[in-house]
Amino acid sequence: QLVESGGGSVQAGGSLKLSCKASGFVFGRCEMGWYREAPGLARELIAVINSDGSITYKDSVKGRFTISLDKSRNTLYLQMSSLKTEDTAVYYCEADDRRPPPFNQYCNGGPNYWGQGTQVTVSS
Repeated sequence: QLVESGGGSVQAGGSLKLSCKASGFVFGRCEMGWYREAPGLARELIAVINSDGSITYKDSVKGRFTISLDKSRNTLYLQMSSLKTEDTAVYYCEADDRRPPPFNQYCNGGPNYWGQGTQVTVSS
């Protein structure tokens, strides 16, 4: 289960930090990331920590958003700075986990978890 927090309303140029707390599985064994869904638009991947530990950002958030993982808290974060009105959306965290034994060295085909979403509203 993933539980998100940290959304809210902020003026353009401001910052917010989203948190995603995992229970029932351990973050970091497979890919995890943040998506967002704006009204009328498809859900899009904006930041991901790949299973090899590399990080990828959508171009529109590169340099403004930072994804990070605190393994001791089993929590994924998204630090958002220099927010723009076009960042307004519902933000979701997502994580994959390994397949059950005896294939537990593999991420492909394993369970996939989503948070409930948290609203971020940026006003001008």
